[in-house]
Amino acid sequence: MTLQSNVHSFHIPVMGLAFTIDSPVRVAHLGIDSVISIMDDDLIAKIGKYYADKFNFSFEKFNPKDPESRAGIITSYLNLVNKIVHHNFEKFKGDLLEKRAELEEFLAFLPPGSVLKNKLEEFIQSGKENLNELRRILDENFSPGSIDVNIMTKVDKDNFYKGEPLPTKYNDAHAALRGFALSNTQSSVIFSAGMNPRLYGYMEEFDDFFPDEEGNLNKKIVLKVSDYRSAMIQGLFLAKKGLWVSEYRIESGLNCGGHAFATNGLLLGPIVEEFNQQKDKLIEDTFSVLVKSLSNKGRVVPKTAPKVKFSVQGGVGTSEEHFFLLENYALNSVGWGTPFLLVPEATAVDKDTRKLLAAAKEEDLYLSEISPLGVPFNTIKGTTNDFYKNKRIEEGKAGSSCPKKYLALSKAYDNEEGICTASKKFQDIKLKELESKRNEISSDEFDLEFEKITEKSCLCVGLANAAQMDLDIPVKGQKQGVVVCPGPNLAYFSKEVSLKQMVQHIYGKKSIENHENRPHMFIKELKLYMDNLANQLENLLQMTPLQIKKTNEFKENLLSGIEYYKTMFKETSYFKENKSTIFETLDSYESMIINMEVNQPTEV
Repeated sequence: MTLQSNVHSFHIPVMGLAFTIDSPVRVAHLGIDSVISIMDDDLIAKIGKYYADKFNFSFEKFNPKDPESRAGIITSYLNLVNKIVHHNFEKFKGDLLEKRAELEEFLAFLPPGSVLKNKLEEFIQSGKENLNELRRILDENFSPGSIDVNIMTKVDKDNFYKGEPLPTKYNDAHAALRGFALSNTQSSVIFSAGMNPRLYGYMEEFDDFFPDEEGNLNKKIVLKVSDYRSAMIQGLFLAKKGLWVSEYRIESGLNCGGHAFATNGLLLGPIVEEFNQQKDKLIEDTFSVLVKSLSNKGRVVPKTAPKVKFSVQGGVGTSEEHFFLLENYALNSVGWGTPFLLVPEATAVDKDTRKLLAAAKEEDLYLSEISPLGVPFNTIKGTTNDFYKNKRIEEGKAGSSCPKKYLALSKAYDNEEGICTASKKFQDIKLKELESKRNEISSDEFDLEFEKITEKSCLCVGLANAAQMDLDIPVKGQKQGVVVCPGPNLAYFSKEVSLKQMVQHIYGKKSIENHENRPHMFIKELKLYMDNLANQLENLLQMTPLQIKKTNEFKENLLSGIEYYKTMFKETSYFKENKSTIFETLDSYESMIINMEVNQPTEV
């Protein structure tokens, strides 16, 4: 087994706006990396005040009418979190030095193969009572988990002041990036939802994103990617600007939480395999471009390529899957997101929502159209947001008051400042238009269009409420309830657990669930893509030649993925107990895909 230089071999990805908003405060002192969404400065200001009061630290206030307030709030919050994390870490390290029971308990948190674990076990077994030696081991091998941040590149709305458009740097994503760049954290920004060239270019204005001669970076760039091609395109784009990608975070297109960015049938296993085979080329190609760019800019050129990590996330649920991914694909880390929604010590989720999540079955989790972004969104039936949204619809008051406007991205109806499709303002207009067509369309068509208009939810408020409720921060304004965005993997986790229990589950020390009926993560994702293809074929009864071409490519990619899985599962020493079921399922799915009929193109 390869020795892990990191404290842990897993990380907690960003979840929604609120669920990991304070995760570093909760878990970073144990060396666990986690990711904060920095898209909602209103929520961040509230959480910042809460923790500043709790720890008696300062937290700068900003006038929300000041165009610079968004970036300022984010900077102030990250600085506060950094201060708290180091406070917690030093206190925890002191406990490890002074209390042998605490030290032995900590060993239960560490993964097999960890350098830190090995050195601590050697120290304990030696019987030494030398605190200086223990302190040296901790100082050299133990550090706090990273306070990483997430920016969803699509959420980059233009902003206005007194009716006039503000410069681009005040756009939502741009201001969030500036807030991170000016903070005193040494961590990473994770970009999700694809490339935003203008936003990527903005990073050139901050020295912290550029490497020194040894390849060290104060602020690192992480790309959340769905395939190798996307990673290469974005990596080269950034390298041309002298910017280095320190990690490629590969995510399943469908077997994940939050917004789902499906591939055209490309499956996670073959995708990660391609990264494993091509990672050296990716690093070499981007580094050669980086050297030229930095030389042209007159900046310091590192002697060798800065370090690059490769990680994966999306649907992992057993320790066997965890270690298989690490070893088979030579990965640095595996993301465990959705299961941590059931861990109060790690995530900010209100009690009622956590109960709903714990009780969820496969049929309760679905890919919805509730996001105003127009991107499929993973959620669960029975949320309080559904209750309040349906209540307004029944009362003839469909839509949200839209207090935050982060997703006011639609330029429909000549609205210069943008409008959110979940807002009452937008839905009133659309429903009035629909009403004018009542006599022209059937009642079924009317009902279908009505549902499409009103199903959109206010994510800005719904995804933020859980953290406020968990920390007993008053929730003001129109009642929106809670929106929650677990991945399909939640169906196989059925109870609230402690942080220790979850970590032990990840590392195979003690399973928290009986996973006999749980499909392998690769098989589950394959089924999700099969369902996605079936829906496409059902909804496109007559297709254009281009649609037929893309659908056939989708089928071929699935079949190619199945062939890869047959070979991979045959060769791996993992999953011995499940191999017969896996091969039977692959054969069955292969036949089903082959028999899916693609209709002929519409005659013109």
